[in-house]
Amino acid sequence: MARQPKKPDSKNSDFRATEHKGPASLNGWVGSLVALLAGATLVLAFAPFAFWPAAVIAPAILFALIRRCGPGRALRLGWWFGLGQFGLGVSWVYESFTLFGGIVAPLAVMVTALFVMGLAVYPAVAAWLAVRITPRADWPSRAAAFVASWVLIEALRAWLFGGFPWLNLGISQVDGPLIGWLPVIGEYGITAILLTLAIILWRLSNRVSKHGPDWRRWLGPVGLLVFVPLASLPLHSLEWSEPTGQSLSIGVVQGNIAQMQKFDPEFFQRTLSIYRDLTDSLPEVDLVLWPETAIPRVIDDLPDLRAELDALARDRDFSLLAGTFERDETGRYYNSLLGFPDSVGGYRKRHLVPFGEYFPLRGLIERMPWLFQVPMSDLSPGGADQPPLRVGELTLGASICFEADFSRDIRASIPSADILVTVSNDSWFGDSFSPHQHLQMARARAIEFRRPMIRATNTGISAVIDADGQVRETLGTGKQGILVADVTPRRGATPVAHWGAWPTLAAMLVVLILAGWFAWRRRSNQSG
Repeated sequence: MARQPKKPDSKNSDFRATEHKGPASLNGWVGSLVALLAGATLVLAFAPFAFWPAAVIAPAILFALIRRCGPGRALRLGWWFGLGQFGLGVSWVYESFTLFGGIVAPLAVMVTALFVMGLAVYPAVAAWLAVRITPRADWPSRAAAFVASWVLIEALRAWLFGGFPWLNLGISQVDGPLIGWLPVIGEYGITAILLTLAIILWRLSNRVSKHGPDWRRWLGPVGLLVFVPLASLPLHSLEWSEPTGQSLSIGVVQGNIAQMQKFDPEFFQRTLSIYRDLTDSLPEVDLVLWPETAIPRVIDDLPDLRAELDALARDRDFSLLAGTFERDETGRYYNSLLGFPDSVGGYRKRHLVPFGEYFPLRGLIERMPWLFQVPMSDLSPGGADQPPLRVGELTLGASICFEADFSRDIRASIPSADILVTVSNDSWFGDSFSPHQHLQMARARAIEFRRPMIRATNTGISAVIDADGQVRETLGTGKQGILVADVTPRRGATPVAHWGAWPTLAAMLVVLILAGWFAWRRRSNQSG
């Protein structure tokens, strides 16, 4: 008797048939184009656009693309998604390379393209991992793996090669409804919530396409999409820290010195004159903050200037923090925030920018000095045990430039710091997305640790940020001027200050392992 062919399992046949091909309408270049556009859409969630729903919509599209495909296809789709995300989101690096780094335009285009393609590897690996660990899995297992792998790879991007945390998904919620979670579970925890909402949105779209206008089928996903953001709003009202002592009157000086002039020796005296005049225009304040490298020379070579600033601070009875360069007795150079008078102390930047402040491939660069010419680009990191800055009885937590983008760097000064101060020189990136994104990340740090933050930049955006992340005073890009405000110091520690990102990352690792295990069990049962 002839053996009858085995009937396909109606529950799984559709999935198996499309396991390595994905939805028929989105195969090949069409799917890649959709992934590219989805990645570019994600940028809308961040400053200056701040359209936070894009942080749910874009990942939902990517998950829909990789839901039924194999690991190789998922890798390619994730890479195209990353090209869209970083190709648009960090396009400002081109300006720093060509306008201020001394690279000719064609070469700057190539370097920028390589940079973006390298960053695109991270979402590519996240998509590949989600699919690789859940082959032929049901949608809940693959969705869990998608969330966990995204969070873990995003955290890896903020650590590997010095770290690059730009466009981390959780930061998009600074102006979104989920921001109350930031002091509790940090930016990676918010990333996990956003990705979970993306899965719910994908599930809703599936039900709509399958069942049409049957609203009863939509009720569950729609309810969750509405309930989770609304239920998160009360969290933002929790203070986590409390005011302590009298408010501090501060003055922020923004010199707006063009990057092409900043390190020009012939413009140096003019730079100092601008900062002197702006400081003289301040009313009576307790603290004056000058931006990163406001004094674009090694202060140790300028004893007269150092004495002048010390006398200015004493005569006006304020504390002055000025960005400059220092040299120690061994000949090492530091990007520093120096206090006047000496009792204020100083801070040397610990987390340096690769290729901008130090050269990981110094031997190669020395053979091609014409390739990349950045002033003061071979610096040493400051020590990990630096004493805090002091203004009267208050303790200040200091950071320089992109240190404020890293939660772990700011956490090092908590809970002792009453106020956070950060200085930057964003003139490298012109009037691009970068200054707005940089300010958004500074606001996230204020919310995360429930401390007010004072931010001074060379060409904007300088700001006074309250402990709830609201910008009270600001000076935009391309403007010269001062900010004056009273800032209330705060004490206390948020859950993130206590534990950092480790609980969230550990939970995501467990989720990834469980998703892989459930997928393996399901496959074993099917084969059995």
